[in-house]
Amino acid sequence: MRQPERDSQAPLKRRVVAEFVGTAFLLVAVVGSGIMAQRLSPSQGGLQLLENSTATAAALVAVILAVGPVSGAHLNPVVSLADRLFGRLTWPDTLTYWTAQVLGGVVGTVIANLMFGLPAFQLSARIRFGPDLWLGDVVATLGLVLTIFGVVRSGRSPVAPVAVGAYIGGAYWFTSSTSFANPAVTIGRMFSDTFAGIAPASVLPFIVAQLIAGLLAVLLVRTLYPTIRLAAGQVVVAHGDRP
Repeated sequence: MRQPERDSQAPLKRRVVAEFVGTAFLLVAVVGSGIMAQRLSPSQGGLQLLENSTATAAALVAVILAVGPVSGAHLNPVVSLADRLFGRLTWPDTLTYWTAQVLGGVVGTVIANLMFGLPAFQLSARIRFGPDLWLGDVVATLGLVLTIFGVVRSGRSPVAPVAVGAYIGGAYWFTSSTSFANPAVTIGRMFSDTFAGIAPASVLPFIVAQLIAGLLAVLLVRTLYPTIRLAAGQVVVAHGDRP
């Protein structure tokens, strides 16, 4: 098995900071826009979802552009797992990415809560449970990973930030789960008892669904793009040790 490529990567410390900060900003966007939507449009679920999805998609594009040149802007343990399976990351690096992403997600949620005058930590009471929702998040996660690696493998990595933001914004609407598609986001949203929250009892099945979808996506990408390893280092955007 070929050793993971390391020569063009930024030092791990910088990559980890980028993943932590990027995931924190992602959760600030997801949870913060959810709170704002709930306050601006009470009792209007469709409008709340539109406001939440639009803000999240736009912020995601900006965050990927901001931290991508350092870490690749995974911002998602499933994407990091795929990058490991495609041969880019080592397992120690992958575990470090996961830790940074989860911690960043929790910190981002806390910041969003505080910005809107809510308790820093509050467990969500919003139950999201059932096979239909789990299937929805399998679809959301599989499509996300396919979008990322498909865009990169086809030589269009400069448009990856827009493609990822567009996919997530759309998946809010066409999946029953409203596209969590990210274990770090799922864990972070557990600490927000708002429109964007998810009850602790609902978290584990979502994460299992996301991991299953990630493995299915890796198999699908390997089938569609058998030389994907050659481009795996560009996930989500090309990155290296730049000043």
